[in-house]
Amino acid sequence: MMTFRGGVHPPEYKATTEHRSIEQLPLPEKVFIPVSQHTGAPARPVVPKGASVRTGTMLAEAGGRISVPIHSSVSGKVLDILDLAHPLTGNRVPTYVIESDGKDTLEESIREQPVDTDPHQIVEAVRSAGIVGMGGAAFPTYVKLSPPKEKPIDTVIINGCECEPYLTADHRLMVEQPAEIVEGAGLIARALGVTDIIIAIEDNKPDAIAAMAEPARQCRGMSVRVVKLRTKYPQGAEKQLIRACLKREVPSGGLPMDVGCVVQNVGTAVAVRDAVRFGRPLIERVTTVTGPGLAEPKNLRVRIGTPIRTLIEFCGGYRGETAKLVIGGPMMGIAVASDDVPVLKGTSGVLVLDKGSAAELCECDCIRCGRCIKACPMGLLPQRLYMHLRSRRFDQAEAEHVTDCIECGCCAYVCPAKIRLVHHFKYGKSEILGRRKR
Repeated sequence: MMTFRGGVHPPEYKATTEHRSIEQLPLPEKVFIPVSQHTGAPARPVVPKGASVRTGTMLAEAGGRISVPIHSSVSGKVLDILDLAHPLTGNRVPTYVIESDGKDTLEESIREQPVDTDPHQIVEAVRSAGIVGMGGAAFPTYVKLSPPKEKPIDTVIINGCECEPYLTADHRLMVEQPAEIVEGAGLIARALGVTDIIIAIEDNKPDAIAAMAEPARQCRGMSVRVVKLRTKYPQGAEKQLIRACLKREVPSGGLPMDVGCVVQNVGTAVAVRDAVRFGRPLIERVTTVTGPGLAEPKNLRVRIGTPIRTLIEFCGGYRGETAKLVIGGPMMGIAVASDDVPVLKGTSGVLVLDKGSAAELCECDCIRCGRCIKACPMGLLPQRLYMHLRSRRFDQAEAEHVTDCIECGCCAYVCPAKIRLVHHFKYGKSEILGRRKR
């Protein structure tokens, strides 16, 4: 079965939500919408404090080439624009505080319209809608759909692996909205001028594989294949997915477009379809709210900017003593200090851990067992990189490709000494990038 070198097999913990249908979270009373929800330059605010807005009103315009606009997810009034700590970075960024009027009045441009299959129009619709990668990386989608002419694309891969433990939002999307995913995938392919589409799904989701098969067969003018991959983490990482599906190796420091591929998440495909068919900006997403510290785990469709406290309350609240809140999954997610932080475009999950599932690690000295080397899906030498960075030998770490680390956490997961390897690699990469800029 298709797979890649390295990786790990953590417990899945998906049973509590993988068969739970997506529920619509009621409109929040207030939303908190940061102008930075994507890789690249933050958006620039264009709507002032005190203004009335509709659902879908553009609040901030793109702040550069790698940037996207930000839209209001509710109708109501802009109460304030505050500099608040970003949920993922901690940096203070302008954040719109909007009080909902409960009417959910849409912008007039959000309506069903003839689907324009001109590639440039598709890309423009995606850009205007503020769509980003919804698997977690939040890279502006229109940039991926605009590769340079010297890097022709021949294959689109739609990522339905969802290899992180606990998370099932993509799984439920494939079961409940397979036709919309295939339609969005077709629009992505048309924007890139290709006809080959691979929908990649891990073999632990047989119902999703079956659901996606029929609309894939019915897609006209495209070659759409549903491919079953071996369940292994991080199967959903771009470079590992390309390796598993096409046996192509993305070069060191390179991008998928260097080997003729574009990878998009299934949620992104639905968002592209909604933008092109309905002019709908990215104002909501499906998020898994789960974990042993939660009363009733669910898959929810939520408006961007909704405080995660609202999601947790809708799921019955906390159960027992909460030890940690994580945005995303347990392998690559970010722990947050408060449940006041909002849902962002890239928030694929909210994980509530109790004391039994979030035990504090006690680091020991490296015993040079080599497990991290076997697990690394990028073929790096984590133990050597750790030694370099601990001694601040940044040049040596860079020479041994620490910047190619995808921060998946496989090395730390298998480390018997419980060393926080990813923390060291993130630190090292930031130091190296800072030196390059200087």
